[in-house]
Order: sequence, then C-alpha cells, then structure tokens
Amino acid sequence: MFGGGKQKPLVGLDIGSSSIKAVELKGSKQGYELMSYGLEPLAQDTVVDGAIMDAPLVAAAITSIFERQKIKTKNVATSVSGHSVIVKRVTLPLMTEGELYDRIQAEASQHIPFDITDVNLSHQLLETVDSQMDVLLVAVKKDKILNHTNVLAQAGKTPVVVDIDAFALQNCFEVNYDPDPGQTVALLNVGASVMNINIVRGGVPLFTRDVSVGGNQYTDALQKELDLSFEDAERLKHGENIAGVAGEQRGTILRSVSDILILEIQKTFDFFRATASGENIQRIYVAGGTARVPGLLDLLREEFAMPVEELYPFRKIVINPGRHNEDEIRELAPRLAIAVGLALRSFDP
Repeated sequence: MFGGGKQKPLVGLDIGSSSIKAVELKGSKQGYELMSYGLEPLAQDTVVDGAIMDAPLVAAAITSIFERQKIKTKNVATSVSGHSVIVKRVTLPLMTEGELYDRIQAEASQHIPFDITDVNLSHQLLETVDSQMDVLLVAVKKDKILNHTNVLAQAGKTPVVVDIDAFALQNCFEVNYDPDPGQTVALLNVGASVMNINIVRGGVPLFTRDVSVGGNQYTDALQKELDLSFEDAERLKHGENIAGVAGEQRGTILRSVSDILILEIQKTFDFFRATASGENIQRIYVAGGTARVPGLLDLLREEFAMPVEELYPFRKIVINPGRHNEDEIRELAPRLAIAVGLALRSFDP
C-alpha cells in the first residue's frame, strides 16, 4: 500500500508474533519460481499483537535468515496488521483522480479514529457504478510503520513496501488460485496472536478485519489446563503426543479455543452480510501457523456448511527440486502465505 514503483527484486518479510518468515521469488517462463525462503522462531513476547517489543532481537533474527539462506537482496516488502491499521471502503460521488486526491484527507478524517497527522494514508479506487465510486481507504499509524522500518534499518535492510497483512494474503491467493471473478471468498490468516480476515470478490476486498485471537490461545489453554511447559503445549497443539496426556483431553481443550475463534469469524461474517446486501461467502481459505491445529478446518466446515481448505501459497510457484525440499516447504506452507504475498510485490507493474 505504501511504496512500490518500478519492478525490482524484493524479499517478502513477514514479522509475526511467533516467527519471522522470508520468501524470495524470481520471474520464470512459467510465471514465478521460488529462489529462497527461511523461518526464524522468536521467543515469547518479542512481538506482541504486531508490535515489536525487542528490536535488537528481531533485527538479529532477520540478519540470521538472510545469512543462512544467502539472500543478497537488501530491499524488502513487509506488512502490518492490528489495531493501528484501519481499512475502510467508502462511497463517493464520481470525480477525477486529482479531485479525489484533494478530497481524501477530509474524507479520511471522518472515518479514521486517529488524528490524521498521526497516520500514513493510502487510497485505491475499487469500482465505479453509475455516478458513484467505491474507494478503499487505508490508514496506518506512523509509529506502527516506524516500529517495523527502524528494525529493518537495524538489520541493514531497506523497506521499499509496507503492505497490510490482509492484502498480502489476498495477493498470494489471487496469483495461486486464479479465482472466479464472481465468487466471494473469505481468506483467513490465523497467526499466533492475530487473525486477519479478508472477504474478497474478483480482486476487490469487500471487508477486512483483524481480530486479536490466534494460536497463542491454544498454547495458553493447554499450558493452564494440563500444567505443561510452553514447549510441550506447543508440541501438543501441533499434533504431537505428550506422555500422560490423553488425546481426548487435548481434543476438548483445542475445541474450546476453536469455538472462540469460530465465534469471531461468525461475528465478522454476520456484520459483512448486514452491510453488503446480497453478498454470500461461498468458500473459505485458511493460512497461518494455526491453520494446522487438529480439527480446526473440520469445525469450520461443520459450522459454516461450505468448502474450507488450507491455502497453499506455492500452488502456481515453481519449486526447483534441485534447490529445495518440497516436503519441507509443504510442512511450512501455511506460515509462509503472507511472505509469499509480499514477495509478489516485486512484480507489481
């Protein structure tokens, strides 16, 4: 959203609450090819709700990924989400791009709950119908962007693009799935502390919301209920067995947290339907590390009575078996979706 310009190699860098993910792509005859990828776990509370708490540690983790994967490119595309990010769709009378540019500040101040001088503002024309135009307004608090860009500078990287997590996810989805322009789908990225929800039709984001729920809640519940260490709770959450814990016990606790997640998704869908008359969501795609929590996708299918699938971010991206282990990539895939969406910003016209 902020930045861009002519095509140059960019590394997609997703700074999440539990890990940092990097993806580098190159253009190929078939479209795109994976050059390199890396994932560096972060200690608890290093990044909280999208805010970087320990800048030197995050900078060191970024440096470590780039060195280990021998990534030469210093330019990166990164993204933000959470309470400091506001995405609004507004309807305005038809006007020229110049008139819109002049009016956008005044329009934004009516829709954004922050002082307009404290935010970076971006807008995009979505569609024009009769004498009206729908415009996407995006505002991100300046200190939120600085929180990310300062860390990147510490790691010796140049932030060329700062995007929004939900839009990076949409980018990844559209390139890999060639969606039917008439189909309305919900894209969920369920991370460790934040879930990004983006309801999309034909390349247009219809409704976007970030919710402060995610994989950490499963870990916390398992730790408390079963008196486990953080590490054991994480392993249990990812489907491993722990001595002394019955599968039934684990299933019950995971289910109780999944119910909280599903309630937030339900509330979002209900609000969307109430504001977008006649729109029906036809399919759900799930990404993020939490997508693999045992039973979650089945519960979503059951609750929403529609097809639900894990989003595979390399569906249309060539993976050279001489360079990469495809089994390892498939194992990490849901966690790499945002980074892939960001890496695709290299190819923006």
